[in-house]
Amino acid sequence: MITYLYWTVFFGVALAIMAWFGMKLQAWKTAAVMASIVLLIGWGAYYFHFQQLFVKSWGGVMSVKVPKDEVHLAATWKDNNLWIENYNPKTNTCHFREYSKGNLLEGHVKIKNCNPQRAGGAAAASGQRQIKQPAAQ
Repeated sequence: MITYLYWTVFFGVALAIMAWFGMKLQAWKTAAVMASIVLLIGWGAYYFHFQQLFVKSWGGVMSVKVPKDEVHLAATWKDNNLWIENYNPKTNTCHFREYSKGNLLEGHVKIKNCNPQRAGGAAAASGQRQIKQPAAQ
C-alpha cells in the first residue's frame, strides 16, 4: 500500500507542475522537463533506496523471478536486503542470492552437492522411521 501512496504523491507533484507551469504560465516545455525530472528523481529514490525498505517495513510491493531450471526454497531478510535460496536439480547446487538496494552490490553463494530434496532427509540418515501423511482428498 505504501508503494502506491509513494507513486501517487510523485505523480501528483508532476501533474501540479504541469498544471502550474503549463496552464498558468504557458510554459509547456518547461513544465514537461520539470515534471520529467520529478518523476526521474522519484524513480531513482524508489529503485535505489525505498523499494526494499517499503516491502520489509511497511508492506510494499516487490517482484522477484526465480531463474529458469531452479526451484525456490526459502527467502529471508538480512538487514534491509532480501536473500533468496533456490535449488537447481540439474547441477545439484543451491544458490543464495542477495537482492540489495538498486541491485548494485549483490551477493551470490553457491553450495555444491547440497541436494535439499533428498528422499528421507535427516530422518533417513539417522535411521528413524518416517510417517507418511495421508493424501488430501
